[in-house]
Amino acid sequence: MPELPEVAALAQFLKEHAVGSVVGRVDIAALSVLKTFDPPVTSLQGRDVTDVGRWGKHVGLNCDGTWLITHLSRAGWLRWIDNPNPAPPKPGGKSPLALRVHLFTPDGDTPAFDLTEAGTKKRLAVWVVRDPKEIASIEKLGPDALAVTEIEFAAILKSTSQRIKTALTDQWLLAGIGNAYSDEILHTAKLSPFASSSALTADKVTNLYETMRTVLLDAVARSVGQDAARLKGEKRSGMRVHARTGLPCPVCGDTVREVSFAEKSFQYCATCQTGGKVLADRRMSRLLK
Repeated sequence: MPELPEVAALAQFLKEHAVGSVVGRVDIAALSVLKTFDPPVTSLQGRDVTDVGRWGKHVGLNCDGTWLITHLSRAGWLRWIDNPNPAPPKPGGKSPLALRVHLFTPDGDTPAFDLTEAGTKKRLAVWVVRDPKEIASIEKLGPDALAVTEIEFAAILKSTSQRIKTALTDQWLLAGIGNAYSDEILHTAKLSPFASSSALTADKVTNLYETMRTVLLDAVARSVGQDAARLKGEKRSGMRVHARTGLPCPVCGDTVREVSFAEKSFQYCATCQTGGKVLADRRMSRLLK
């Protein structure tokens, strides 16, 4: 799933490539992707792209006061095309294409960008709104993970009894962090994913806050300026424990372990984070019964 660093990089990419252009045709290849009907998506045609915004994991284009906003969800992505096929895509089928936006640049070029989604579970969402806060998933967002102050961060953690892994990824508490970067932040901070948020000492909260900013800012620095097509690979290359189950921890050499749930999993190092204790894996516990 694209998280704050990748979405920030996509926003910067769109600022550099789309702002100043005019929206041409908008092709809907998967009707389920569009979550609004007023204003209609056709109202974007002929509008100037004046700005780009980011709200947590949402990114959007300001088209003369009407916003085209997307949340890429778990398997969505944005793909820039310099020379798109002018023929409208065929709706339905097995293509990952969900939506295509054609543009006209001041230089006379006609690029486009695609919103695509892999897999069978279609969760990518697109809205056309006059105000981003009309979107419930934006209006309810907590403060951005790179904008929150340490005092605000401490208050957020004290306000919930959730495990720290869950609290960091709860978008209503803190916007922008997902499964991957929460793994990296907790590994770097040497905290167990199962630690109670409200029970952290002041020193641990300070360390976690500083670590969160360091990990995210480093990822943003690696991501911004990358071509959109290379961002996924850049994200993977910077990971120390996430998606590295069975590999050695780059800090201590212990084996990176995994805890699995219904649709996702997280990774951690027992030596670095839990004092050597192996966390219960619900999937393995069921298999052993």
